[in-house]
Amino acid sequence: MNAPLRILISGQQGQVSQALQQHLQNMGELIVLGRDQLDLSQPESIRPVVRDIKPDLIINAAAHTAVDQAESEPDLAFAINATSPGVFAEEAAALGVPLIHYSTDYVFDGSKAGAWVEADTPNPLGVYGNSKLAGERAIAAAGGQHLILRTSWVYSLTGRNFLLTMQRLLQEREKLSIVADQIGAPTWAGTIAASTGALIERWRDGALGAWGVYHLTASGETSWFGFAEAIGQQLINSGKPCAALEPIASSAYPTPAARPLNSRLDCSLLQREWGVSQPDWHDALLECLAQQR
Repeated sequence: MNAPLRILISGQQGQVSQALQQHLQNMGELIVLGRDQLDLSQPESIRPVVRDIKPDLIINAAAHTAVDQAESEPDLAFAINATSPGVFAEEAAALGVPLIHYSTDYVFDGSKAGAWVEADTPNPLGVYGNSKLAGERAIAAAGGQHLILRTSWVYSLTGRNFLLTMQRLLQEREKLSIVADQIGAPTWAGTIAASTGALIERWRDGALGAWGVYHLTASGETSWFGFAEAIGQQLINSGKPCAALEPIASSAYPTPAARPLNSRLDCSLLQREWGVSQPDWHDALLECLAQQR
């Protein structure tokens, strides 16, 4: 039986952090630090905290994820998404422990016809994607053991996300227009946490794949419109009101930051290297909704 781990998790209230706290609680001591204890906008302040805790594993689940807001505050986005992950990686390398970090489909420009693989050349469209890519590169430059897990379209039953927004708007309005030309995989935070737990177990058991960058999303694909349809269908099945949905193009819904039209990530490398696979996005949505009271 493996000895309990001392796991440092950055981020406290985020969707992925909350899911991790639930899924990893039996692995050992979880030291979960929110903004008050660990300010990623001040990257150098991270070093003494990590050195004091001396964790067996660091999971960076904190990020600046306000995509449009990042356009107007690039310095803050880069401090949190680029410099801080590099500091975590340097401190993890100094301790000789692994770092798990979450990245994004936004490192790609969405121009590819098929699903993106890890070897594809990144080309972010905005500040958020550029800051996350810079974080990936800072982690790699530190030279320690690390897993960078790129995910997409994250949702859960907490915080602010597409699922909860749609559930509210679909019941409040008679008609709703949703973008239909952006394609990706809605990924439940619970899926990300469960997969992270499986990766940690592989590492503890010595069944290591290669360290590096991997794609981790639900399997299958849909559009934001298709995701909204699936959410609406569950409202209808529950006897709740549901607005009529209208598909629109991204051009009809301009935002400060450009979004990639194709966010599909090929996750087969994670399966081959680490034996970890993800459920279909629709099955994961139903599992998530089953926990909603």
